[in-house]
Amino acid sequence: MNVLTCYMKKINLLLFFSIIFILMSCSNDIDKKNPISFSKKDYSEAFQLIDYWLNSQKDYENLPGITAVIGDSNGPVWSGAFGMANEKDIMNIENTFSICSISKLFTSIAIMKLVEDNKINLEDPINKLLPWFDINQQFNDSPPLTIKSILTHSSGLPRESNHSYWSWPDFPFPSKQEVLDELKNQEMLYPSSKYYQYSNLGLSLLGYVIEEVSGESFDDYITKNILNPLLMTNTKTYMSKEEYGKVLSVGYSSINRDRNREKVNFFNASGIAAAAGFTSNVNDLAKFAAWQIQLLNSLEKNIISAETLKEMHKIKWDDELTSVTRGLGFGVYDINGEKWVGHGGSCPGYRSQLYLSPKKGISYSVMINSSGTDPGKYIIGMHEILKKVTKTKGSDSNKFKDIEGIYIAQPWNSETYIQSWGDHIALLFIPSDSPELNLYKKIEKDVFKRILKNDELGEKLEVLRDEKDNVIGIRTHQNIYLKNKI
Repeated sequence: MNVLTCYMKKINLLLFFSIIFILMSCSNDIDKKNPISFSKKDYSEAFQLIDYWLNSQKDYENLPGITAVIGDSNGPVWSGAFGMANEKDIMNIENTFSICSISKLFTSIAIMKLVEDNKINLEDPINKLLPWFDINQQFNDSPPLTIKSILTHSSGLPRESNHSYWSWPDFPFPSKQEVLDELKNQEMLYPSSKYYQYSNLGLSLLGYVIEEVSGESFDDYITKNILNPLLMTNTKTYMSKEEYGKVLSVGYSSINRDRNREKVNFFNASGIAAAAGFTSNVNDLAKFAAWQIQLLNSLEKNIISAETLKEMHKIKWDDELTSVTRGLGFGVYDINGEKWVGHGGSCPGYRSQLYLSPKKGISYSVMINSSGTDPGKYIIGMHEILKKVTKTKGSDSNKFKDIEGIYIAQPWNSETYIQSWGDHIALLFIPSDSPELNLYKKIEKDVFKRILKNDELGEKLEVLRDEKDNVIGIRTHQNIYLKNKI
């Protein structure tokens, strides 16, 4: 390789990284110029759009019901409920769901409270705190199996207790004693602190640690030290048989080939409660997220200290094989270049997700009473919609009310939804897992042009009216799409 070739390669490499840096800087600048601010901006039209989008997606995905919440440091700023809670009752925002693995966050916070109280240490081996722990260790050179490694899911423990509790149709969850009795018949999956392996058994063991160290039942300790102080009155460490089919929504299966979902049998996580047993609703999870956002900006201890919570949100395990990043109990996620923390939950008949941004001070939670779906995509969609809002408080809303509605887009799309968006109109093609708004600027009466990504104007959209001045359709690219009268 001659000197000139080597020099040109270095120049090209520098140019490549310069371009990447500029693009990242521009992205950050855009985010700084248009941050989400519930105190300064009017999000009423965005919430209207989210309402329509979630309700329509519920139908197209044939979900029984869905609830969602958007929150900040003060709690919920918007919430919505769609569909049915059971065979006869309409879903409402107070309905509870199994939140399954989101339970792990409460267990993890309880563990960290015991650490702060000097009752345990993160580096304590599990067999020091649970002397009866007798799982077979097949790796003689394994480091100790510690509390910290369990919190980060790098312990090497098997994923589950030695029971078939995820099996259709009865989901026979074991009692605590049954979990303990089977430990001697299980063996470590990996050496400790080597690989990521999500483990419900591990978090169940931490529930037992809480009982051993505190001298209280797991339910009593969690309720007294976390749920009651946060006024999470609709959250329990178990599934309530008395509430099932009432405030506790009924769960349904993944979709069948005939497009139906079957009712899932009632279950209780019992001995696996610390990993997957809790029930809650989105309003309570918004309180839980608001507590975290407030605590991160506080100097006063509230259940745990701000420094401890910050440590829980930091990446403590970065798995090179799976690219999974975990904090202490929390999942740590990079979503479209933004850092989020939280957890998902997937139990028979229920899916849930909690995400919060420590930096932006915003949280989202979605709960669905069905398996075989992804609540996380709805959180990402809601967040992307909010990021597009520029309308300030006090400005007019729904300027183009008579144009708003559903337009028949067959056979190309199932439907097109149009609504006001500040000084523009927004088009959303339905169904869409990732809602992308097409904005149109008014040029003259009933004539709009699409706003391109560089803010220049594209094709024309013409509003069509009948002799009584009622909107009957739109024309774009020479094609007519009639307004649905339903």
